[in-house]
Amino acid sequence: MSDNNIEIVRRHIAALDSGDLAALPVAENISFDNPVSGAQSGADSYRAFLSGFLAAIEQTRVRRFVSEGEYVVADWEVDSVFGIIPILEIFRIEDDLIVESRAFFDPRPVLGG
Repeated sequence: MSDNNIEIVRRHIAALDSGDLAALPVAENISFDNPVSGAQSGADSYRAFLSGFLAAIEQTRVRRFVSEGEYVVADWEVDSVFGIIPILEIFRIEDDLIVESRAFFDPRPVLGG
């Protein structure tokens, strides 16, 4: 189970890297929270939020995954027009789809602060 969940998160990050938001393995009722969007829910809202950053993403790199049960923690970074942004993100997987995402990163480069 945990290897499969890691692969689902790996596909999620790869979809961001390629700019293919249709390939995101997310549930329609996904809930997400991060320093820029705050807490929100719904796949359409999630894709809309991420679409605003696609042009800024030059490359993604995963440092490591930690998995336990339905949770995967990804320690990854985005090389972007804002510089390198380290991200720690907690995902919860159900039925091979991401149902929760909580990302931790410094929003100041993105927000111009």
